[in-house]
Amino acid sequence: MANFSFSRLSVVAPFAATWREARSAVDSQDVLVNARESATLGEAVAGATLVAGTGSLNYRKPEQRVVPLPELATLVNQELGRGGRVALVFGPEKHGLTRDDLSWCHVLVEIPTDPRQPSMNLGQAVAVCLYELAARVDSTGVMSGPEPVESGRLELLAGVVEEAMEAAGYSPRAMQPANRRDLRLLLRRLALTAQDTRRILGIFRRILWRLKH
Repeated sequence: MANFSFSRLSVVAPFAATWREARSAVDSQDVLVNARESATLGEAVAGATLVAGTGSLNYRKPEQRVVPLPELATLVNQELGRGGRVALVFGPEKHGLTRDDLSWCHVLVEIPTDPRQPSMNLGQAVAVCLYELAARVDSTGVMSGPEPVESGRLELLAGVVEEAMEAAGYSPRAMQPANRRDLRLLLRRLALTAQDTRRILGIFRRILWRLKH
């Protein structure tokens, strides 16, 4: 991150408190010292309006739009241009991002690699992605377009929709985790604006009130 002038690091449920003291971070300890620690991925990306997960397609069927890495900068420029905030998410080195992790992501970024050796270690993947963004992203563009909606706001909407589904007896309790994941994916695929989200939230709150009364 320090190599390419990125400084906002969030770490989700780190293995041990000593991760902030990594000795290999020569001349870039500030990135670790100032990093934000979050208990969940949802908490870590709550303020982002575009969440891009990373991974290989070799062992998963993507449930969101797949973006080749060279095309990511275009999306980032568009999002920054309308006043949004972008989060790039990397998974643990052993298994990468899970299906549930990816439900928080608007897009899945694929790094073009040789099919015979598709996986990369975490440090290499981060470096390649951040190099692309550092070289192609222009953060000085003029703001334009509809107001983007933060991930945390989408999660609030998902919660109200889910509560309405429960009140209506939509599905068995055992299906609730799957419903929650599907709702996250659906709301991100719809590319809602902040105004859309406020309107839909009001509709479902009214529906929920009616169901309960």
